[in-house]
Amino acid sequence: MAKKEHVSETPATAWLRKHAVGFSEHPYAYEEHGGTAVSSRALGVPEHDVVKTLVMQDEAARPLIVLMHGDRKVSTKNLARAIGCKSVEPCKPEVAQRHSGFLVGGTSPFGTKKAMPVYVEESILAIEKIYINGGRGGYLVGIAPQVLVEVLGAKPVQCALAD
Repeated sequence: MAKKEHVSETPATAWLRKHAVGFSEHPYAYEEHGGTAVSSRALGVPEHDVVKTLVMQDEAARPLIVLMHGDRKVSTKNLARAIGCKSVEPCKPEVAQRHSGFLVGGTSPFGTKKAMPVYVEESILAIEKIYINGGRGGYLVGIAPQVLVEVLGAKPVQCALAD
């Protein structure tokens, strides 16, 4: 039997356990700027099922989290329209880190330092199991996407750019 790699607790996994959310752990060799292409290849899952956590801000610099398929980009124009803002833009890495408490490359929507509204690309909810950052680079957790809405309170939006 293969020895399971031990992954130390992160604020994200502590949050999942506190809320009694079942999850699987998927450590992989992290590559700087490798993104979801690297993690999906390492885990042997479609990049579409790997969900990236993006910290953005509205025109008043209020932070928010957007969850998007690994193989898609966010239309900030469509997102702003969907959530009733004038504009939305990505936060600078150091600002995102200050809001989330996570290093860029390890940002999870669970256990963030600051409570922020969370928006999820609607089509993510149709996937059976998603892989999302567990709170550090090189570490994803596998969960049922319904957790995003039911436990995290994420609001479904349609803001993926068409291919």
